[in-house]
Amino acid sequence: MTECDDRPLLARRLDDLFKTVRPKGKHWTNAEVAEELKRANPELKAGGVYLSQLRTGKRSNPSPDLLAALAKFFGVSVAYFFDDKVAESVLSQVAAIEALRQSGVRAVAMRAAGMKKENLQAITAIMDQYRQMQGLPPVTDAPVAEPPAADGPGPSEPV
Repeated sequence: MTECDDRPLLARRLDDLFKTVRPKGKHWTNAEVAEELKRANPELKAGGVYLSQLRTGKRSNPSPDLLAALAKFFGVSVAYFFDDKVAESVLSQVAAIEALRQSGVRAVAMRAAGMKKENLQAITAIMDQYRQMQGLPPVTDAPVAEPPAADGPGPSEPV
């Protein structure tokens, strides 16, 4: 989404879903999404042209049922369309998922699983330096979580 984008907020957010969220692992066309929505709810009024108009801002007042169906299809809360914090959270989660789809990133993440907090912090610092050397923007994320103690309960054991 660009800063000079003058489309209505709903149009930008819907377009972002189409461009970034991949239900069933693929990018969907307006017509394909409309078909899937109608398959789930035959009474729903949605066509590919109408979805295109919503994405471009030519139309701007979808029914609550259509918004709910779109949210369900893309796996987000309906609040995504109206709440800035929810939208920001969804898009940052999608960015993280997209990054993990890159095989090299996934390989790094798999190797880091289970490492001690101190080791992860050291590796993160090195990766940040390499990002800076390549002119990539800094990554802002949550602090590194410490793995559970080896003598504590496992994931399936009650606490």
